[in-house]
Order: sequence, then C-alpha cells, then structure tokens
Amino acid sequence: MTHFPLPKLYPITDARITGLSHAEQVARLSEGGATLVQLREKHLSPREFYREAEAALRVAHERGVRLIINDRVDIALALGADGVHLGQDDLPPEAARELLGPDVIIGFSTHNIDQAIGAARLPVDYIAIGPIFATLSKENPDPVVGIDGLRRVREQASHMPIVAIGGITERNARSVIEAGADAVAVISALLREPSSITGRTHEFIQFLSRDV
Repeated sequence: MTHFPLPKLYPITDARITGLSHAEQVARLSEGGATLVQLREKHLSPREFYREAEAALRVAHERGVRLIINDRVDIALALGADGVHLGQDDLPPEAARELLGPDVIIGFSTHNIDQAIGAARLPVDYIAIGPIFATLSKENPDPVVGIDGLRRVREQASHMPIVAIGGITERNARSVIEAGADAVAVISALLREPSSITGRTHEFIQFLSRDV
C-alpha cells in the first residue's frame, strides 16, 4: 500500500451535473486548488470511458493532480492512473492490489459501520463511508450513516484514513471533520454551477484549512 497525503477536500467529477468533460472538470477543480480528484462515470461505454479518462489524466498530471478512477481497475491499469476507487460490487480490493501493485492508491466504499470496520483490514489506502447525510448525487442511495455512525467508525478503525461522502456542504463539513473524517468527498456542492467550480473549490479548501 502507498502512503500519500490525503487532502481534506476530495472532489468527484460528474458529467451529468456539469455538462462538461471530465478533463474540463479536472482543470477547473485544479485551478481552485484541488490536488486529488476522482473520475466517476457510470453511463459511458468502456471505450468512451477510456478516452475521457485518458484526457482527464493528461490534464491532471500537467497540473500535479492525482487522478483516481472510479470502479474500473482495467482502465486505471491501462492508463497508469494514480489510483482506483472500488465499490462493494466491484473487483475485490485484494485482487485489485495484486493487479495494480503496492504503489497505486486504492480506495474502498462502505455504506454502514460493519462494512467500514471490516474494510479497515483490507489492503486499501483509505475507506469511504456514507452517505453521511441525504444526497441527490447518487441513484438509489444507501441509508444515511450519520455523524454518530462516522464517529463510531473512527473509533473502531483508528489507523485507517477515512473519506466521508454524501450530502456534504460547507454548512456541515466542519461537523464531519470533527467526527473523525480525514477528508470530505464533494460532488454537488462543487459542481452544480459549472461556471463557479473553480471559485467554490477554492472557498471549500480555505474553509477546511481553518482550525477545527
């Protein structure tokens, strides 16, 4: 596994919200100060996904940004992406680690306390837990974990970096960090106004940089 600085803001791209290519989203997010971005795409063919990811990775590396590919270990491997983020129904993390080697970032989604605690024993670099709050960014979201659930995961998985996701905005992000999250994954709060992505990213990073 790799040891890397997990930034407090973890943006995730969404072409349906923005109407922008993933490469353009990465560019705007990086201009706002993002240093790690997850490319999330659920609706393209593998070939189309590959082309989008290839362009986004080029932009990311030109700007010193690490790019995490959602779900697709094959595309992450083919492109030499910085990492992959796996869901509960994707390739098992053990198999992904075997394919990708020790230096590629692997994240893993969990949706309840038991899953998160179990995932802390897997060969992954961080776990995501959520939704912390109700969210509109995901079709058929899982039940809300809540701040108390996040706090319990932090207590039981003290060594594992945790990314909180689901309904996180500037208004509630501080409570999420206080509950033990190392980072907050944000989609709608950054992307819902495409012309403001850079500014919103900068503001969110500044907000998270204040002492908690």
